[in-house]
Amino acid sequence: MSILVNRDTRLVIQGITGSIGRYVANRMKTSGDTNLVAGVTPGKGGQEVEGVPVFDTVREAVRFGGANTGVVYVPPLLAPDAIVEAADAGLALCVVYSEGVPVHDAARAIEYAVSRGMRVVGPNAAGVASPGEANVSEFDNAWLKKGSIGIVSKSGTLTYDVLKFASGYRGVSPIACLGGDQIPGTRLDAVLPMFEADPETKLVILLGEIGGVDEIMAAEYVKQMKKPVVSYICGYYAPKEKPMGHAGAIQSKHSDTAEAKMAALEASGAKTVKTRAELFNVVQTLI
Repeated sequence: MSILVNRDTRLVIQGITGSIGRYVANRMKTSGDTNLVAGVTPGKGGQEVEGVPVFDTVREAVRFGGANTGVVYVPPLLAPDAIVEAADAGLALCVVYSEGVPVHDAARAIEYAVSRGMRVVGPNAAGVASPGEANVSEFDNAWLKKGSIGIVSKSGTLTYDVLKFASGYRGVSPIACLGGDQIPGTRLDAVLPMFEADPETKLVILLGEIGGVDEIMAAEYVKQMKKPVVSYICGYYAPKEKPMGHAGAIQSKHSDTAEAKMAALEASGAKTVKTRAELFNVVQTLI
């Protein structure tokens, strides 16, 4: 099955003529893992990248190829406008890879997108993938062996490590790497119900980090889940009030520490671990 993206996904890459956009377009066209129908870079309409037509606007890409999903690979200061443009063009989903998007601009753009009926994943999101159906993420298709372990995460780096294990063990069902910015378009607790409803997902790995309240909110939904959840929260030994990588990864009060988040998840029925090695061992006892 699938979460967020599937065989009906028709993708437009915003920023396709940049280095990352070109790289992802090449991967998609080479592997055939995603239905990439168009690219957008203002002022470069009429060009092609990897055989994909480039347009000046998302609206043109929608008219040409019926795009319903976008992924944004543009500089952070341009990302809010890219989100708004995607929403105005009628896309259902926009994945924002751009990191360092100004917080207030991101908040306004996400609020606008929601008002237009578009879901935003990110900013600073590694992306989402449904193995065998669509891959709108930075993860190489070779890592996406179809299986039964779902992954929802705030960290791309953590996801790489866990993905390698899961793919080699029981394979992965959908992956949703949502990003670690302070204002996420989609939070952990919004994705957990999708995994609970997915018949192919037998276990969910939840990867979090210090800062924010997403994991605390997710714990409330874990209480009603029938599928096992195993969680690793990085930053257990992080000093307070010090940024640790992601814009949102800074603990300023007790409730956003790794200890508090692990306690909330454990109380809700999740299995929590302090190391990735322990995570792998626990997963193998549950599935």
